[in-house]
Amino acid sequence: MRTIVIGDIHSGLKALKELLIKVNPSKEDRIVFLGDYVDGWSEAVPTINFLIELSDSHNCIFIRGNHDQLTLDWLKGVHKREQWLVHGGQATVDSYSKIEDKTLLNLHIDFLENLVDYYIDDQNRLFVHAGFTNVKGVSFENFPGMCYWDRTLWELALAIDGKMNREDPFYPERLKCYFEIYIGHTPVSRIGKFTPVQAENLWNMDTGAAFKGPLSALDVESKELWQSAPVYTFYPDEKGRN
Repeated sequence: MRTIVIGDIHSGLKALKELLIKVNPSKEDRIVFLGDYVDGWSEAVPTINFLIELSDSHNCIFIRGNHDQLTLDWLKGVHKREQWLVHGGQATVDSYSKIEDKTLLNLHIDFLENLVDYYIDDQNRLFVHAGFTNVKGVSFENFPGMCYWDRTLWELALAIDGKMNREDPFYPERLKCYFEIYIGHTPVSRIGKFTPVQAENLWNMDTGAAFKGPLSALDVESKELWQSAPVYTFYPDEKGRN
């Protein structure tokens, strides 16, 4: 059994399908999706439909991303934030405007409500969309929303990468909590990268699928990497989150 972790999709369903062909997951494999399934490209509704269907045939774990929570809030009538619309939400609104079947809409709400904030496997590997702030670990987090909003864990790992020994008394306690940590949320394209970036024991899997990057998957044991073509190439008439 492999554990395959997949970065932020942002409604890039065509890229996800290409990626899964390359990964060729078996029914025994565990597929961990790190969140942000929507907001970006035009296929928000088809992407959620596909993930629901995939979970019927494969062992999937769906982590909650900040864009998933924003979309859920909007679907439930909590908000329609201007900033959300600017950062990919408008494409999601447009996709859902085509739905007339309330049963399907409720199915999507159920899917988004049942996402998990994090997952820890039996090797003490943490999978979380963004990060956490409590030095004792994610289960001690006082503000659960930090699991899908925090950027400080990624910034911390980048800042100290290769500069401190784990035995150093000032080595960050958060990074000691887990054998490995897998996140998305902050595109590595911000630092000029388009493959997953490891900093200390943290792996950032967001390779910029919402912008000009590909969608990425990684076998957490072997570190075998698969990537789609740059996601924007599947949607030549769209802007994505550019």
